[in-house]
Amino acid sequence: MEDEILTAPETAEVVDIQFRTGQKVYYFDPAGHTCKAGDHVIIDTARGPEYGICAGGNHRIPVRDVVAPLRCVLRLATAEDERIVARNRAEEKRAYDVCAQKIQEHGLDMQLVSAECAFDGSKILFFFTADERVDFRELVKNLASVFHTRIELRQIGVRDKAKMVGGLGICGRPFCCASFLDDFQPVSIKMAKTQNLSLNPTKISGTCGRLMCCLKYEQDAYEDLLRTSPKADSFVDTPEGRGTVVEVDLLRQRVKVRMEDAPETISVFANTDIAVLRSGKARKNDPPIPADLAPISGAGKRVRAEKEGKEEKLLLEPIRFRYSTEKLVEEPAAAPTGEQPEAPKEAAEPKPAGSRRRRGARGDGEKNAKAEQPKTERPPKAEQPKAEQPQKGDAPEGDAEAVADGAKKNRRRNHYRRHRRPRGDAQSE
Repeated sequence: MEDEILTAPETAEVVDIQFRTGQKVYYFDPAGHTCKAGDHVIIDTARGPEYGICAGGNHRIPVRDVVAPLRCVLRLATAEDERIVARNRAEEKRAYDVCAQKIQEHGLDMQLVSAECAFDGSKILFFFTADERVDFRELVKNLASVFHTRIELRQIGVRDKAKMVGGLGICGRPFCCASFLDDFQPVSIKMAKTQNLSLNPTKISGTCGRLMCCLKYEQDAYEDLLRTSPKADSFVDTPEGRGTVVEVDLLRQRVKVRMEDAPETISVFANTDIAVLRSGKARKNDPPIPADLAPISGAGKRVRAEKEGKEEKLLLEPIRFRYSTEKLVEEPAAAPTGEQPEAPKEAAEPKPAGSRRRRGARGDGEKNAKAEQPKTERPPKAEQPKAEQPQKGDAPEGDAEAVADGAKKNRRRNHYRRHRRPRGDAQSE
């Protein structure tokens, strides 16, 4: 058993067969027949024997590419088979006309695409397109009474319709799907954006109304070029100075840069001649780019760091930056030993109006500000005669109820003061 597994062939012999010109290619087992491209053969299918065209002669493919079960070729087509196929093609045209007439009589919202007859005449298959589901049960009964055979109706999409019908695209060539494409590849609007195409639907859509299949052809190449190109609105350094990328040419690997020192000047540089300092558009939280960061143009202040024989290394002078409330402030360079640099004087931040401050916690800034303000002399107040206060023993004027209320208030006030007195004072007494 192990010897059989080791000696099992890793490839299988197949032939390429198409049911109709321009349709998908399928693999079939030649079963001892030698086929050439263009030969007509009779093959075994799930629907019975069918007529096909050989698209590729006998060749071997890896076993992993074979879809089981692998059907076989029954025989090469004979003259009698060719007459049967011709008769079936004529029957398909008649069936198409009759079905289109029946659809109009029933008033069904469906568009007939094509009709196909089986090789042995056992059934007729109709393909149609529709926006919604269609109830065609009465239509099937009428067609069966006319052709006296099995009737099948199958709904397809608009791309399959274009593949069956064929035509010319906006490029002037036959449809790719009807000429050489075996399967439909998924196409998205992102591909048009990546290739910098116009998003006008009339320019990127095919005759079927869907996105053109050819958008998929160059997508991989554009994705590779994007990896080596800067993004739009990136901040870069160039031999002429620093600037912002305004346009990217992917195919030529070039960029257009608006210079920082001269905004009205736009220069063109190759991707290999620039250095990206910030990728993409700036965000709110991105730190500012130092003014001396220019690895290509050398616009910053440079110092000679070290010398090794004939080689000279030039490095950017390290400058430290710190954040301020208003703008970026450059810190002074380190002072020599024994000398302390003067600290920058920062203006005291004004305290917002209405803020509350604890008693005795005023800063020196407020004291200095008050000391600097000139004192203005207030005009003397006019002396007003003091109102005579009633004596303690005198009773206030009014009726007896007002006097009783006043006495009650005094008692409450005195009671509150006694109970509010701290315990330490009470013990000391």
